[in-house]
Amino acid sequence: MTEPARPIRVLLADDETMIRHGVRLILRHADGIEVVAEAPDGRRAVEMAAAHRPDVVLLDIRMPVYDGLAAIAPLLALDPAPRVVMLTTFGDDDNVVRALREGATGFLLKDEGPQELISAVRAAAAGDAVLSPGVTGAVISRMLHAGAPQGAGDALADERIARLTGREREVLAMLGEGLSNQDVAARLGIGIGTVKTHVGAILDKTGSASRVQAALLAHRTGLAS
Repeated sequence: MTEPARPIRVLLADDETMIRHGVRLILRHADGIEVVAEAPDGRRAVEMAAAHRPDVVLLDIRMPVYDGLAAIAPLLALDPAPRVVMLTTFGDDDNVVRALREGATGFLLKDEGPQELISAVRAAAAGDAVLSPGVTGAVISRMLHAGAPQGAGDALADERIARLTGREREVLAMLGEGLSNQDVAARLGIGIGTVKTHVGAILDKTGSASRVQAALLAHRTGLAS
């Protein structure tokens, strides 16, 4: 008899009690998701993540003691490292850019609906990017303008792309378009597992800490526009 899959373990970090309460209530009623801990600031988030080993951390950006941005690196240094999804508002674009550069899996707007929240947790646990569609384009644009220019790219970026197979380049270009694993699988006519294998190889070969960083590489080298 097949044992049931282990639930996705989630840690909530937000200094607003009502926000944590609302998110917990939503996730409590989702199949296969378990809230294992809550933290009111970034330092406690790291301490509780080390103790409870969550799969996903929903991390507010603006918190006391130290904020969500300061918590990203120590969270990702844990073994195993959780997926970090930033909780944000439309006015936090600059901080979101910093968070993604630090290796956060993505960001989730605080005014998203319950189903979007549940889907985001599941996507993050599966290794998919969590990028709210309404602001994804703007954030990637800001990251591009803050870093290397889009187009031919620099020698190092081109060297990283050269390590990829032809199929991996195709997948990377689709990551640059913001496609999910499911979308990539549908477009290429391959299985989700195969897509995950390609994405893992892309991150490893290009030295990208996240799908978002890989997507930026695709833009900088002209694979995506």
